[in-house]
Amino acid sequence: MRDDPKDSIGEFERAIEEQQTEEQKIMLRLYIGGMNAKARRAIENIEKTCAGQLKGRCILEVIDIKEKPRLAKGEQIIAIPTLIKEAPAPLRTLIGDLAAAERVLVGLDVKFTGIQGSTS
Repeated sequence: MRDDPKDSIGEFERAIEEQQTEEQKIMLRLYIGGMNAKARRAIENIEKTCAGQLKGRCILEVIDIKEKPRLAKGEQIIAIPTLIKEAPAPLRTLIGDLAAAERVLVGLDVKFTGIQGSTS
């Protein structure tokens, strides 16, 4: 007797979802210029977005260009704070304090679970 095809399909779909979840980690780099109020606000805003709408799918690296100026030069950082989405492709760059979560998510071109208070 053959296994029930519905069970096989369900297992296959679960395996794909698990694999996609692992592959969908969003690799972000936030470039700041010293730990000032603007930098703290940008860090707080992107951490809130990652913890909320992106449900912990983010890996965030904060780089202070005063401490590591070569990294800023390599990425051609011209304004701070600058957020770069390294993965998944395509590469995206956002500049500013990252306060508008919806704009950040659209700018990063990522799927998200919805925005609190959103009517869509």
